[in-house]
Amino acid sequence: MKKHILVIPGDGIGPEVTTWGKAVLEKIGQDFGHEFTFDEALMGHAGIEATGNPLPDETLAKAKASDAILFGAIGHIKYDNDPSAKVRPEQGLLKIRKELGLYANLRPIMLFDELLDASSLKPEILKGTDILFFRELTGDVYFGEKKRSEDRNTASDLMIYSRYEVERIAIKAYEAAMVRGKRLCSVDKANVLEASRLWREVVQEIAKNYPEVETEHMFIDNAAMQLVKNPKKFDVVLTANLFGDILTDEASQIAGSMGMLASASIGDGTGFFEPIHGSAHDIAGMDKANPLASILSVALMLEISFGLKDEARLITSAIDKALKEGYRTGDIADANTDKAKILGTKAMGQKVLEYL
Repeated sequence: MKKHILVIPGDGIGPEVTTWGKAVLEKIGQDFGHEFTFDEALMGHAGIEATGNPLPDETLAKAKASDAILFGAIGHIKYDNDPSAKVRPEQGLLKIRKELGLYANLRPIMLFDELLDASSLKPEILKGTDILFFRELTGDVYFGEKKRSEDRNTASDLMIYSRYEVERIAIKAYEAAMVRGKRLCSVDKANVLEASRLWREVVQEIAKNYPEVETEHMFIDNAAMQLVKNPKKFDVVLTANLFGDILTDEASQIAGSMGMLASASIGDGTGFFEPIHGSAHDIAGMDKANPLASILSVALMLEISFGLKDEARLITSAIDKALKEGYRTGDIADANTDKAKILGTKAMGQKVLEYL
C-alpha cells in the first residue's frame, strides 16, 4: 500500500506528540511493506505567526492532496487571555473541517485495565467500558451566525442544523452500531431546543432502517450524569457538535487522561486524525506530554482510512504491553507507580516502538 500522509504538528505539545505518531507509522510501513510518504504544514498559532493565517493556503492545498492527516494540537495562551482577538488559532481547525467536509468526529473511549486507578472514578464503575462517540462536526453554534450588539452588552450564537447534516452522521453511527453491540444512544435537548427537536425527529426516522439496533434518546444533562454514574450503559453515542465537545472531554476521565484519547474526523474524503487533548503550553518543550493519544490516532487512521485492521491492533497491543509492564507518563501515573517507570514523551514513544 502506498499512502501520502500530511503531518500538521500545530501548537504547544503538538510537534512533540506527532513526532511519535509519525515514527509509529514509519515502523508499521517498514514491517508490513507499506510505503508511507510524508509532508508537513503549519496551522493554528504557528500558521498565524508565519503567515497571519491560522490555515495557510499552502496547508489547505496539501491537505486536499493527502490520503490522511495526522494533527497535533491547536491553541495558544495569548488568545485565551484576549477573547476579542479577531484572528484565532481555532479558526484554522474549523475551516479545515469545512473545506474537507469532515462532518463526523469519532472518539472511541478505550479503557486499558492497567489505568483503572488513573481515573477519578471507581474501578468497579469503569471496568468493561467501551464507548464510541459520533459527534457532528460541521454544524451547530460553532458555524451558526454570531452577533454582538453595538453597545457590546448582548451577544448571540445561532444553533442551526439542516436535515441532511443529521441524516449523514446518523447513518454512520447506526452502521457502526450494527458491528458493535447494536445499541445507540442519541443525545439532544429536545425538551428545550428546536434544533434538537429536528435532530430527534431525523434520528427516529433513520432508526427505522436499523430495527436490530436498540435506540435510546437522552437529554444532554442526563447523559452527562449517566456517563460518570454508569458509563457501561453506553455503546455508540450520537450527538451534536456542542454536546459532543463537552461529553467527550468529560469521558476523558474514564480513560484516566486526555492524553489517552484519540479521535478521527471523517467525511467522504481525506480523514483527519488527532488526539483530543489541547496544546498544553504549560508543558510544551518539557518532554512531559503523553504521546499515546497521538499514537492511538495513527491506529485509527490505519483502520478507518486504509482498512489495515491488523496493523491497528498491533499498535494498540504495543501500548497495552507498555502499560502492563508498568510504564507511565506523568498524567497517568499514580501513587503506586514505580518512579523509575514514569517516562517522558520521548522515552514512552520509544517504548511503544520497542514493543511493536
